[in-house]
Amino acid sequence: MHADDQVGAGVSADLAVFLRNAADGRPVKIAASVCGCGGRAFCVLVNASGAERECSGCGSRAFIADSEEYWNEESWEGDEAGAAGCPCGSEEFEAAVAFSLGGDGSVRWVTVGLRCIEDGFCGIYADWKIDYSPTEHLLTMV
Repeated sequence: MHADDQVGAGVSADLAVFLRNAADGRPVKIAASVCGCGGRAFCVLVNASGAERECSGCGSRAFIADSEEYWNEESWEGDEAGAAGCPCGSEEFEAAVAFSLGGDGSVRWVTVGLRCIEDGFCGIYADWKIDYSPTEHLLTMV
């Protein structure tokens, strides 16, 4: 872990380590996805431009970080969104986001990590660069 890393409550240790290892040495803030109903299990649609999660408990949907801004066919350019799946066949996950930070503390990369509810398999399912400021609002859009 980097000395400046911050891991929020509710992120499993396996997923936090997996996300940390994907950050290429940059400091990160890792936050768990939690639905308004308190649910922590999701089906997730992903592509290179972003991710949208659907709560397994209540069916509520939410975009991760700035995904909604790019969640359209014009932005996909042949990379249409699809359901994330585990090698075991399950499509239900714990989700967490690693926000890689620049020297000034602004978000530079968003990385979506998923941990399979069925067998614990962890993977990076989407990540994208942030090239604008300010970025503080992204840290609450998990």
